Amino acid sequence: MKNLMLTLLLGSILMVPGFAQKYAYVDTEYILDNIPEYKDAQIQLDDLAAEYQQEIEEKFGEIDKMYKNFQAEAVLMPDDVKKKKEEEIQAKEKEVKDLQKQRFGPDGDLFLKREELVKPIQEKIYNAIEEIAMDDNYAFVFDRAGSLTILYVNARFDISDDVLDKVGAELGTVRREDRVKKEYNPAQSGNSNKGTAPPRGPGGNSPGPVKGKDRK
Repeated sequence: MKNLMLTLLLGSILMVPGFAQKYAYVDTEYILDNIPEYKDAQIQLDDLAAEYQQEIEEKFGEIDKMYKNFQAEAVLMPDDVKKKKEEEIQAKEKEVKDLQKQRFGPDGDLFLKREELVKPIQEKIYNAIEEIAMDDNYAFVFDRAGSLTILYVNARFDISDDVLDKVGAELGTVRREDRVKKEYNPAQSGNSNKGTAPPRGPGGNSPGPVKGKDRK
């Protein structure tokens, strides 16, 4: 409802006499899909996430084995030995959870790699949008792939291909004639992010999902 009200408010502002501003929109999902370097970066990130996930799962598997062995032998253990074994398992579990956070946390290894690979591409796209907006005197440039719900779009205001052409020399984009656009569906707008979830530990704990695509 909040997004709908914001959309209607923006629309009403643009129609007010004396506020005849030029505006355009882009589809950042379409732009990124036509940049091979971005797709290569996503493949690297997916491979790295899978590698980290396997690493964590193997370590949680070791903890499961330790715990099962402990359960099988605990009845015959003296209390001091039992306590020591329990502490060893707890320490091991904490170690793996710390590693899980290091790999998949908000400022973890996967996030830093994403920043390294994807952020330069995003900055080039943003700079191209800014240049086009300034050259053509656009007051607003909306992203139809973003969280703002856009109820209707007119294709003649779409400058996505202009942005791709502008960054093409640096990023080697797909040729304009080979690009394929999807039909706009407002119901799907802002819901295109994909994620990869890290593995869960013996206790079912997980630090949260790991985002796949960045669209800013």
